[in-house]
Amino acid sequence: MTKPPATLRPELLEAWSLRRSEITARLSDFASVPPSEYFYELLYCLLTPQSSAVNAGRVVETLRRRGFMETPFDPEPLLADRSHYIRFHRTKAARLLSIQRGFDGVRRALSNGHPSQELRSWLVGNVNGLGWKEASHFLRNIGHRDLAILDRHILRHLVTNGVIGRVPAALTEKKYLSIEKKFRAFSRAAGIPMDELDLLFWSTETGVILK
Repeated sequence: MTKPPATLRPELLEAWSLRRSEITARLSDFASVPPSEYFYELLYCLLTPQSSAVNAGRVVETLRRRGFMETPFDPEPLLADRSHYIRFHRTKAARLLSIQRGFDGVRRALSNGHPSQELRSWLVGNVNGLGWKEASHFLRNIGHRDLAILDRHILRHLVTNGVIGRVPAALTEKKYLSIEKKFRAFSRAAGIPMDELDLLFWSTETGVILK
């Protein structure tokens, strides 16, 4: 028996109609991020896994204000500060210093005109701490489209909307790309771009459209 196509739940369709202008404006903001900000956008995506996005944003603002790109310093005390604590602060501090030293290579890769999916593969292979989700997040935040950011919020919505059967215990490269393919097909069937669905799913859980 052929499985019927997945459909977006009615309450989400209603939420999308109410929030679409805000969602598309946010995506336009991402597309307008200047190359001079790419470094700090990358730091943000290195900090967010298993940590508060708000805290990550606060840390990045402090790093920017203190000129971390031009004059690097040990960021561990900043990440460990309880007012904006970042989990695994020692490991992540080392990653921030590593990318500060090697960002010229990232800058060259981003300017070579390669498609988004090729750039993502390069980032996963060359930036310590960036998995498929984090690389997708970074590229979306600097204007790339049609990449899935498969965090736990998105995966839960894909389950409740019938796109996948369950949230996987782990996301290998093969599993990540398989779910992304299903998400992309679902978005086409729903008539809503995958990037917009991503922000819709996030906003229904958090009440805000974050980056």
